[in-house]
Amino acid sequence: MNIGPYALANNVFVAPMAGVTDRPFRQLCKKLGAGYAVSEMVTSRRDLWDTLKTSRRANHDGEAAPIAVQIAGTDAQMMADAAAYNLDRGAQIIDINMGCPAKKVCNKWAGSALMQDETLALQIIEAVVAACQPHGVPVTLKMRTGWAQTHKNALTIARAAESAGVQMIAVHGRTREQGYKGLAEYDTIAEVKAALRIPVVANGDIDSPEKARDVLVYTGADALMVGRAAQGRPWIFRELTHFLATGRHLAPPLVADVKRLLLDHLLDHYQLYGEYSGVRTARKHIGWYVRTLPGGEAFRGRMNALEDCRAQLEAVNEFFDGLGERMDRIPAALHDPNATVEELMNNDKKKEEAAP
Repeated sequence: MNIGPYALANNVFVAPMAGVTDRPFRQLCKKLGAGYAVSEMVTSRRDLWDTLKTSRRANHDGEAAPIAVQIAGTDAQMMADAAAYNLDRGAQIIDINMGCPAKKVCNKWAGSALMQDETLALQIIEAVVAACQPHGVPVTLKMRTGWAQTHKNALTIARAAESAGVQMIAVHGRTREQGYKGLAEYDTIAEVKAALRIPVVANGDIDSPEKARDVLVYTGADALMVGRAAQGRPWIFRELTHFLATGRHLAPPLVADVKRLLLDHLLDHYQLYGEYSGVRTARKHIGWYVRTLPGGEAFRGRMNALEDCRAQLEAVNEFFDGLGERMDRIPAALHDPNATVEELMNNDKKKEEAAP
């Protein structure tokens, strides 16, 4: 699969996630089999470009090509300027954010809020494409199925975006109204794929090899984006790509290998964020790694009280050493190898209804 001139390693991608898909996380996911990764969103506000937060989000030191940067905003010219700004800093693909459901983003009419105003959405798309085309830089779009259950307009926006020169569209199978609640639906994604000539990427609730296989078949999508299922489980990309290629499951990773991956991830994380911020922002990543492991919740409580990087590294090392004395491999994720996509969706619904 290609995005513009860039040939991708495979069709299983990392979904851009604010506060998650920073450079260390993207590099780790690519190392573990992701074919493509997009940065967390960078603001189009010029007055924030020189802030530490934006500089970290725009950091691509040592990252393998193609370098894809997602930009967010509500003004067409500002978005065009943001695209040019990121091109000057090494971006090779620009992605437009029309998928973020966060209130602080949508209250400013950015992210998925743009789907309420199709005229403005198209003006932004056209302005960004115009800024990128002279440089041969592809523009992609990430969006939702619509603003609300009664306002699903992904197909309309997707057709307009393709006509304007967008070269790939990713669709999260939820409305903005849903946030991350409820279930992703794939009918809208299938409609978008059937109507377009450019690649279409399916996103939402893809958390197992079987789900990946069946969503690709059900939607006809060219690729998949994995978001929350990769948090604390970055090896999911090699699990999915192996299964899609062979129909067979990889063995779960060794505890010793996961320990090494996490420690290396933490060192890279500290290097980007520094001691004070690094130890604090690393807590969520560590929590995701251990949340399903024996003793993980108790360890997470103790670990969150640690205030320096050395103590955090030592605690992680000790936890996984202790785990390794009890088991060789990380427990496998539960799945039904014979489940259809409809059955998988029904299973998700049962889990949701049973949750407190």
